[in-house]
Amino acid sequence: MFWWQKEVRPGISVAFSDDHAGNLALHVADNPDDVMARRARLEAAAGLGERHFQYMNQVHGKAVEFIAAHGDGPTADAMVSRGQPLAVMVADCVPVVLLGEVPEEIDPVLAVVHAGRPGVAADIVSVTVANMRNHGAATISAWVGPSICGQCYEVPEQLRADVAAVVPETWSTTSWGTPALDLPAGVRAQLKALDVTIEYSGECTLETPRLYSYRRNQHTGRFAGLAWTHE
Repeated sequence: MFWWQKEVRPGISVAFSDDHAGNLALHVADNPDDVMARRARLEAAAGLGERHFQYMNQVHGKAVEFIAAHGDGPTADAMVSRGQPLAVMVADCVPVVLLGEVPEEIDPVLAVVHAGRPGVAADIVSVTVANMRNHGAATISAWVGPSICGQCYEVPEQLRADVAAVVPETWSTTSWGTPALDLPAGVRAQLKALDVTIEYSGECTLETPRLYSYRRNQHTGRFAGLAWTHE
């Protein structure tokens, strides 16, 4: 069910699902009833009780939405909450889960980010961290989930140059010697520049059969990065 899961602070968990949890996306060729049943099983495994993970309609933009309570998913590529469970879906893009601790308050600031190539280039990470700080986060930690690595993400040479011009750490070469982008390296660099502590960085999705990868199979599902508090 979970590829990686940990109670990262007392009463607060972060996890990344795997193919045992199944496809969690409604926008791929899958039966919506089956997807919703898988989401319900995932929520039960996380111990959410009557609560639900909030998903979003991801569009490779840089919009960040604050979620006060579960509802219709926003069109955005990052969400922030003061305890509402959050989910981000990926299949090669970088899923980032963030936890902000608020002095003298119980409810943390949670966030999830969908950092694909456009989002990394547009620095959606910085926009999300700023939103978290506006909601009281004093110290922030990050879990950078599984995503395609710099030795596997082949791109045209001009695209590599364009992205690396704004995020130099993304410049990479595949293991077979062609131009590539290292999106997780770019995300880690952006987080470090914001004084965010990185507590985990995940495996390569293309090289890990139990994780969905769009580069491996364009007719694939999506796994999720998750953040929630315990009741």
